[in-house]
Amino acid sequence: MTTPALDVLRALHAHTAAAGMPPPAALVGDWWDADAVIAPSIRLRPGFAPPDDPDRFWLGYLGFPVRATESPLPPAVGGMTDEILVLRGGRWTHQHVDGAACASWIANALDSGPTNADPENATAAWSARWQPPAREPHLAAIDACLEAIRAGEVYQACVCTHFTGVVTGEPLEFFGDITAATLPAKAAFLQGTWGTVASFSPESFLRRTGNLVSSAPIKGTRAASADPSSLADSAKDVAENVMIVDLVRNDLGRLARTGSVRVADLLSVVAAPGVWHLVSRVEALVDPGVGNTELLRATFPPASVTGTPKLRAMELIADWEQQARGVYCGAVGMAGPGHALDLNVAIRTVTVTPDGSAALGVGGGITIDSDPHHEWQECLDKAASIVGEVGGRSGRANSLR
Repeated sequence: MTTPALDVLRALHAHTAAAGMPPPAALVGDWWDADAVIAPSIRLRPGFAPPDDPDRFWLGYLGFPVRATESPLPPAVGGMTDEILVLRGGRWTHQHVDGAACASWIANALDSGPTNADPENATAAWSARWQPPAREPHLAAIDACLEAIRAGEVYQACVCTHFTGVVTGEPLEFFGDITAATLPAKAAFLQGTWGTVASFSPESFLRRTGNLVSSAPIKGTRAASADPSSLADSAKDVAENVMIVDLVRNDLGRLARTGSVRVADLLSVVAAPGVWHLVSRVEALVDPGVGNTELLRATFPPASVTGTPKLRAMELIADWEQQARGVYCGAVGMAGPGHALDLNVAIRTVTVTPDGSAALGVGGGITIDSDPHHEWQECLDKAASIVGEVGGRSGRANSLR
């Protein structure tokens, strides 16, 4: 029987902690055409962005570039490793750039059983307390965005705010329990002396396989309790999505082969933790000489969390929002040999500082048809799967205060 990714991650974490080694990093969900990618031990250091065409494996994050120095975590973090574990088709494989064999401690993790299997005897490993953002400043920011739209400065912009909180106990267990409960499409866990990133993202920013690059922007949201057909029928949500699709087409078109940019999927209604989303997918072909650095320069930060036009939206965001976004709205993921690249959009993403202070960014796209009060509720809906009551296998708990 194949050991689940979260149990492998826990076993690796326990070994590296006991041995004084750098901790593991994990991507769980739809990553690299697999169900999980785990670096058994990797030192993630500040300021290390993805190399252009690495001959090893890079894992890390890139923070949102607006007011980046104000974030409690570094603007970017990354590290290189010679080996990864890949779960694909129900089977774990060990991949080493030099073909080296799997070390016994890694093999033991692949054979490990579930940890804390008896919920009656297990001890709670984490707890979290959350404070919602102030409502009125966010409504004022939305009103300012609507004024900018009426003035013709932007057509749409993503306006965000933050829950703040405290996570006590083991951040890995916080990540593992919420991932198991919500099954996000592109979850990620990164940790180091600088802090922790626990990403529960549903959104793919950039995926590159060979010369094919794709991006799947999410714009348009309804609570999970709503009729999903109301999302597809909403003129506001459809317009919001289509405007961002055009922005993604423009971003990819800066580097794509002429005529290769296409919308492979438009306005699909997709379930995500706690909500329904409208999701589209844009694809393009790039020349082999295009490296990761050039690709990111053309497309980062993600279109869906900025606005149209992108540069003006980013300037305005700096004035409207009270806090730096930090890791939130940046990207988390991996790069590897052969220009391989797979990054999520770092939404539904919790950052935890070494002292346990936590933040969860939330926001939404504002168009001329936006109702500020509905946009506020959308923020709460997006956060609910993380800050709401989540029953863990060992009595772990989230609470709002």
